[in-house]
Amino acid sequence: MTTNSKIGKKEFWQSYTRSCTLDASWNYERMQNLAFGYMMVPILKAVCKSKEEMAKALKRHLEFFSTTPHIVTLLVGILGAMEEANQEEENFDESSINAVKASLMGPMAGIGDSLIWGTLRVIAAGIAISFSMNGSILGPILFFLVLNGVCFPLRYFCLKQGLRWGTDFLYTIGKTNIMQRVTDSTAIVGLMVIGSMVSSMIYFELPMLVGSGDFKQPLQEYINEIMPGMLPLAAFAVMYYFLDKNVKTTTLLAWVFVLSLIGKYLGVL
Repeated sequence: MTTNSKIGKKEFWQSYTRSCTLDASWNYERMQNLAFGYMMVPILKAVCKSKEEMAKALKRHLEFFSTTPHIVTLLVGILGAMEEANQEEENFDESSINAVKASLMGPMAGIGDSLIWGTLRVIAAGIAISFSMNGSILGPILFFLVLNGVCFPLRYFCLKQGLRWGTDFLYTIGKTNIMQRVTDSTAIVGLMVIGSMVSSMIYFELPMLVGSGDFKQPLQEYINEIMPGMLPLAAFAVMYYFLDKNVKTTTLLAWVFVLSLIGKYLGVL
């Protein structure tokens, strides 16, 4: 927010709190458009000079919209600054507002999904599972704290910076290529975290013995000498294959449960 902006703390916090409702009115035709328009209302009330201008701007923000909820405030801030410029500058091209919105929501969704769903949620789940496996109540509590302890400050920072940067944001990301670098970095971290979880949290061993007499050894020891964690990796690969074929997770869980019981009964797992 700039010192001479009509968008004050009241509008800032109203838009911030309303950002938590982004998926509350999701619909198949325009996805998150209703909640996005709801977020923009406080800003539009502050900057628009007439009810006609307000109606025109609100209609503009009820077009199709979809992005990651936790960083949507960045786009709200940028578009809010553009709406204010549209009201103050005579030669401002108001069609650029929808153009910026349409061009940014896709890349922002790519970054947000990689950062929040693909990396942060996996890390939070990994921490929670490690505690929950030992019966600790800290598991679900830490999942909630880790995930929301990052997401809520991130919403605040994105809205603040979006209002500050305005249209200059486009020039900045174009010059520094920051979006591509953030996307690549979060993808790498996400893959590292998933790989670590596969190795440490998937239990899949073969207890059967091979050899004869005093030389009998569990088959698992020979497999570990070839490649430690090979069986958990193979199990993960099979699950990933079926998920990619649109098999439901509940179906996969049922099959894992049944096969585990059969394997245990036969003494092979």
